[in-house]
Amino acid sequence: MRPLVPRSRGSQIYLLLLVGVAVGLGLVAVGSWRLGVLVVGASFLAGSIARVVVPQRHVGMLRVRGKVFDVFWTTTLGASLVVLSIVVPPGPPA
Repeated sequence: MRPLVPRSRGSQIYLLLLVGVAVGLGLVAVGSWRLGVLVVGASFLAGSIARVVVPQRHVGMLRVRGKVFDVFWTTTLGASLVVLSIVVPPGPPA
């Protein structure tokens, strides 16, 4: 019996990115929102880099639209989340 792992390299990377986003959302849920948003943003940036590096025939689930569209939006979203996690000032202690 074959393991339930996607065949294309891009789809395998996509699943790793989903794990990163899930970890980030878990951190947000337990109260560490700044670290959680940073992890989610870093996951999107890693996805953007993967979209550039992985050859077209192996891109799998990393492909949403065209390469330029995918790279532009995942980079924009990832960088925005990372910057957000850094520049928002801490609130008063609870």
